[in-house]
Amino acid sequence: MVYTVIQNTKINSQVFTFSSPETVSYPVAPLVSAKFYSPNGVLTLKIRATLYMNSDDTVAPNVSTPTESGDTLTINFDYDFSEVTPETCDVYYIEVDYTSETVANIKTIISYMINEDPQGSRGTETEVSYP
Repeated sequence: MVYTVIQNTKINSQVFTFSSPETVSYPVAPLVSAKFYSPNGVLTLKIRATLYMNSDDTVAPNVSTPTESGDTLTINFDYDFSEVTPETCDVYYIEVDYTSETVANIKTIISYMINEDPQGSRGTETEVSYP
């Protein structure tokens, strides 16, 4: 198994504000897409995620080592966040390339925002797109 974080970047220049923050469950679940491609002939899963993080938290999220179980890949985005819904957020774009001997079997990506302290999480399930 090999995974490479291609990009982990804050993409907004001004803080992002939800128009109806009372309707937002924080942390906001990651927005994820995944698609197979074959750079240099090696089947690779391209995972792209958009994360909404409290703009008071200035440390970028950490991408934990993905884990495979059957046809599912789980990937966690870790950072230390408050349980309180923030007034403003920063938006991070994360891109990961993942390959393994069994990568072709993956049909679903499960991704979580994991809180480093205290323990908490919010996740999504994404179907993999095939070329």
